[in-house]
Amino acid sequence: MDRRRFIQSSALAGLSGMLPLAGSAAQPAFNPSPDAGWRTFEVTTVVTPVTRGEVATAWIPLPSIDNPDWIKPLASDWQGNAARAGIAEDTVYGARMLVAQWRAGQEAPVIELVNRFATRDRAIDFSRPGAVAPLDAQSHKLYTQATELLPTDGIVRDTALKITQGAGNDIERARALYEWICDNTERNPKTRGCGLGDIRSMLESGNLSGKCADLNALFVGLARAAGLPARDVYGVRVADSKFGYKSLGKAGDITKAQHCRAEVWLAGFGWVPVDPADVRKVVLEERPGLTLKDDVVVAARKALFGSWEMNWLAYNVAHDLKLPEATGPAIPFLMYPQLETSAGRADSLDAGSFVYAITSKELTA
Repeated sequence: MDRRRFIQSSALAGLSGMLPLAGSAAQPAFNPSPDAGWRTFEVTTVVTPVTRGEVATAWIPLPSIDNPDWIKPLASDWQGNAARAGIAEDTVYGARMLVAQWRAGQEAPVIELVNRFATRDRAIDFSRPGAVAPLDAQSHKLYTQATELLPTDGIVRDTALKITQGAGNDIERARALYEWICDNTERNPKTRGCGLGDIRSMLESGNLSGKCADLNALFVGLARAAGLPARDVYGVRVADSKFGYKSLGKAGDITKAQHCRAEVWLAGFGWVPVDPADVRKVVLEERPGLTLKDDVVVAARKALFGSWEMNWLAYNVAHDLKLPEATGPAIPFLMYPQLETSAGRADSLDAGSFVYAITSKELTA
């Protein structure tokens, strides 16, 4: 062995843990901002129902939220061999969907839906409240009332009041709930899909684990029980995170990239974006061994009370949705394509046997 080479190599090895590697770049700060401008995306959903010759009906979510500050649906086009297809809209929440129906005996049923939309990052400056008109009475009632899986009484109300005890204004109460979710819940990778959102069962069992439709639903239910209007926003990730968080984005094949976020109405600010479920996702998935104390988690936790990176398509805010012309029960939310035949309702979380596929791409000017 060349002793001189060994000593030099050892010295360099010691320095490698102290100095950045040439050409390496630090992960950019997680700071979504509307100043970054608008981006345009295209999401394609292809549904090829598995049937045994029965009549089949599919319901595919459409972008239903149009807000000049952060999301603008541009166009929805479809083609296929359905006997009839058209857009239906829920009268309570305004959730829009493409409904396609195939006759019995249709060979190789298929429909392709292409949604184009523009998004811009959201960020609230809590140091600058504005002259925001109060939420109208009808909307206030809708977004504080209980739903099938979001009760606002019993253990939900008791927990909400305990968490917000001593908090003053709306911001303090909402932040207390957000921090409590971040501190006390866990993301469970074994939960199917995005979860169900049965918050009473979560609180009664003490098992505060799940995925976004569980953890963000817990925030929404507790907020409503504390008197704050709040709502789940159901959608799908459409691009990688530009801030380097591999756990907070998905591009290309997004068939299983559905993600539910949340909003809370705060005086002086209006609808404020939050996402405590993604804080727990960063802890579990960003890299092994992370805790709430690691910088990459702290940064996400700080940003996700009041901002969203809009590499994500928002579909709707509907709960307990009765699908038009369906014979099966209402669904808790519409975030996945749905299918029904005379054999019953298909498993929307099993895209492989349904069958559907969703892809995304960013469009350049």
